[in-house]
Amino acid sequence: MTNIPSEFKYTKTHEWAYRDEDEDFITVGVTHHAQQRLGDIVFIELPEVGIRVHEGEEFGVIESVKAASDLYCPISGQVIAVNSALNANPALINQHPFDAGWLIKLKPDDIADLDELLDADDYAAAVEEEDSD
Repeated sequence: MTNIPSEFKYTKTHEWAYRDEDEDFITVGVTHHAQQRLGDIVFIELPEVGIRVHEGEEFGVIESVKAASDLYCPISGQVIAVNSALNANPALINQHPFDAGWLIKLKPDDIADLDELLDADDYAAAVEEEDSD
């Protein structure tokens, strides 16, 4: 399966988390697979900077011409930034899900929690299994 960067971590609910080695925060977005299944994204609701989010809990909503879907936090932490460019252009998520279409940046409670997420191979297997159901 293509479009699954190996340096990212993933959830079964199709969010990704990425940490640059030099940073103490992670960036969170939705996967290429998720945006492709949703179709044209027309609205995004993200949390406010400063709030605490918890692993597995809803932190926002993404809406497309097909459906609305909750966004789930991959790890616990504090929101330190949101991608305000998505307010004017939510289609950035369709066009660039792994870079310009990022959703939030988190200061994690425990950076080691990233190790509990799926790697690219495990995520690809989960997507393949989901698509075969």
